[in-house]
Amino acid sequence: MKENSFASRTVQIEEGQRVISTGPYGLVRHPMYFGAVLMLFFLTPALGSWWALPGFLLVIPLIVLRLLKEEKMLCRDLPGYSDYCLRTRYRLLPLLW
Repeated sequence: MKENSFASRTVQIEEGQRVISTGPYGLVRHPMYFGAVLMLFFLTPALGSWWALPGFLLVIPLIVLRLLKEEKMLCRDLPGYSDYCLRTRYRLLPLLW
């Protein structure tokens, strides 16, 4: 949140919004989603509930769908985002995707 003051729960373009490409945004395009995925992954063993693992696996496609929809909107409506996508190769997982 410190690096990107435009981050919010709602996917929208705000007045004066610009592309953030510093800090964690220089490694992946969606570091907050990356953090959420890590948190959910480690929550299962932290709670000692392996029954939660299938739930984690079901949430991943939802995060990916939201991420792809968000990227489509940002490429269309946020100046410079398409260039940022070319410079920052990985969407969610560094060195993978």
